[in-house]
Amino acid sequence: MALGVLLLFTVIASLLGGLYLLGAFRRRKPNEPPLDKGTIPWLGYALDFRRNSSEFLKKMQRKHGDVFTVLMGGYYFTFVMDSFCFGAIAKESRAKLDFRIPATELVLRVFGYKAIEANNSIIHASSTKHLMGDGLSVMIQATMENFQKLMFFNLSSGEEKRVWQEDNLFHYCYNIVFRAGYLALYGTEPYQGADDKEKANEQDRIRSNQLFHEFRKYDRLFPHLAYGVLPYKDKIEGEQLKRFFWSMLSVKNTWQKDNISGWISDQDQSLAENCVPEYMRDRFMFMMLWASQGNTGPTAFWLLFYLMKHPEAMKAVKDEVDKVSRESGQELKPGSPPINITRDMLNQTPLLDSALEETLRLAAAPLLVRAVLQDTNLKTSSGTEYVLRKGDRVALFPHMSVQMNPEIHSEPHEFKYDRFVNPDGTKKEFYKNGKRLRYFNMPWGAGVSICPGRFFALAEIKLFAFFMLSRYDLELVNGDEIPAIDISRWGIGTMQPVRDVRFRYRLRF
Repeated sequence: MALGVLLLFTVIASLLGGLYLLGAFRRRKPNEPPLDKGTIPWLGYALDFRRNSSEFLKKMQRKHGDVFTVLMGGYYFTFVMDSFCFGAIAKESRAKLDFRIPATELVLRVFGYKAIEANNSIIHASSTKHLMGDGLSVMIQATMENFQKLMFFNLSSGEEKRVWQEDNLFHYCYNIVFRAGYLALYGTEPYQGADDKEKANEQDRIRSNQLFHEFRKYDRLFPHLAYGVLPYKDKIEGEQLKRFFWSMLSVKNTWQKDNISGWISDQDQSLAENCVPEYMRDRFMFMMLWASQGNTGPTAFWLLFYLMKHPEAMKAVKDEVDKVSRESGQELKPGSPPINITRDMLNQTPLLDSALEETLRLAAAPLLVRAVLQDTNLKTSSGTEYVLRKGDRVALFPHMSVQMNPEIHSEPHEFKYDRFVNPDGTKKEFYKNGKRLRYFNMPWGAGVSICPGRFFALAEIKLFAFFMLSRYDLELVNGDEIPAIDISRWGIGTMQPVRDVRFRYRLRF
């Protein structure tokens, strides 16, 4: 009898515990945002969100307003669509809202890297030293030299003449930008003497191209890896690719290269000093490759695509690039070598800056997530006050709530190359309901979690655009074509097209 009662209570306790985990007992408390758990226990709206994040959030916003909580995969996410709340969330202390917890879970799942407590400070210290200020100037020089190595190595041989050539624009941009960035950050083949230099350069071209080929395989799997929904076959491929990159980018292999960036070497040394084992540092190398190169190539694609779609924008930006080149004493003429682009030159391009900012507004769609560690008050622009519950996640999707908001950006679906610049070259300010906005474009995140490598990423894209616009005439094969975006990548970063776009290019001189 006693045993039967004990078993009955055990079954009931297990059942209640299971129902709790599935979210059956969750109720909205006073002052909390509207709660929507969906119809499927535990899973909630996870499938709807994965199917099309943007459309799902529009539907929820119409139903619940600018702040609402939904169940997705066992987690309760409070989405904040009110742009005037972004500052409070971005500035909130990590003791209340912490981006590190979801980030730690993501990098373990996607890259196999188990983060340590000091990771964030190590990355920020190295990025501040090497990807900003004087350190950024060094990185710009290294990246420029690698662009020249990849783009113009056949000019001296006379192989490249002033005839139209065709290629796939997305592949072309992603390939070149990825490889130049990789070589600048992770180092180049060593050589001794001038005779070996070209052999080393050729090895850099071959091996970086091979690495890009494997990187694209992994990049295609990335959205499914991030959400942990890989089919078995893709999961096996993903594990094989991870092992490939752990080996290729291993600490042992990396330290055999010349010209390793201080950004990479300093971080590896700091991890070693924090007793991180070598195999885990190999995984860190892979993580930083994707972090640094996973979005710059796709952004460069959209920038050139939009410029080619809008002749007036192409002419204005190209004229600006030519003007900066002339003022640096490097006007291009027939037979002239590729120009040397400096950080000072990149700082003199307000129209290119605006066109790039506009590209990011249209194409960058990150999901910014923080773990709620303490009950936290949130006041909206309408005056409504909510409480974010401890244990939940708070999420921002700026692409929808800010970047494509017609109350902030007129004709938000249109590309306007000068949207972010005044006629005198100064940056524009943006307003909503008569109030000045601090956050009107958020491709890099905000607050303590803002991308620490954003200045290098912008410089990398601008270097590529500078070379392409100064050296080539460019045009789309089909000027009416507008590729659809891959909606599986909502929340990941810069969106990618579902298919490539053909373009033509030829030497200008």
